[in-house]
Amino acid sequence: MGGPRFEPVRTVRAYERIVEQVEEAIESGALSPGERLPSERELMAQFSVSRSTVREALRVLQARGLVRSRPGDPHGAEVQPFSPAALHKSMTTLARVDELSLGELVQFRMVLDSSANLLAARLRTEAELAEMDAAIARMRETVDVGYDEFSAADVAFHDAVARASGNKLIQICTDVVRSIVLGLVAERIAQAPDRVALMRQSIRHHEEVLAAVRAGDGPLAARLSRQTMYDYYVGYVPQEERDAVAALLVD
Repeated sequence: MGGPRFEPVRTVRAYERIVEQVEEAIESGALSPGERLPSERELMAQFSVSRSTVREALRVLQARGLVRSRPGDPHGAEVQPFSPAALHKSMTTLARVDELSLGELVQFRMVLDSSANLLAARLRTEAELAEMDAAIARMRETVDVGYDEFSAADVAFHDAVARASGNKLIQICTDVVRSIVLGLVAERIAQAPDRVALMRQSIRHHEEVLAAVRAGDGPLAARLSRQTMYDYYVGYVPQEERDAVAALLVD
């Protein structure tokens, strides 16, 4: 006889309930960064659990980057400000278990980068433009040095654009997604026989993007950045995903 296969029911552990309640309090704003949880003794009384259960809950909350806790501290654990580390960890895990394909990651990089360029073209300062100039100059200097040095200069350019966008979430996501994509393809790029030609082409594309940002032409800067990202990465994306990535090139 068919039908669903049910799994045995697992009792929810007490520490998981504590974690849920503390997470809800932080998400709702009832607990703010810098504030402290009650002491271990107080938490034991409030939740009617043992010290080991409280400590397990605090360990999980600390691992998630939500609190900082020191065993034996007479004060309660301190609620931490939001950190991109937790986002980085979860997105990296998704990429590693193949929930996120390289095509999806490159697509998202194109979305982020083009939006950052659109904003930067309208909001950038002279100091930020100087940073972008310096990053491209460094890219030119490192073509013959090696891929790692060139890549670091490339990263500095995109970081400067992301900062110029003025949006912290764009900055955080750009950093996270870029490091995951580079982790997946850096070795293949470094070993490409036409690596130097690709680097020089990349510099030309970055110069075009910067010219559009400097001119304040947001739509052009966004369109160029999508094309640049596509040209640089499409060769590493599986054939069946390339149409989905190319769909972002159509205005």
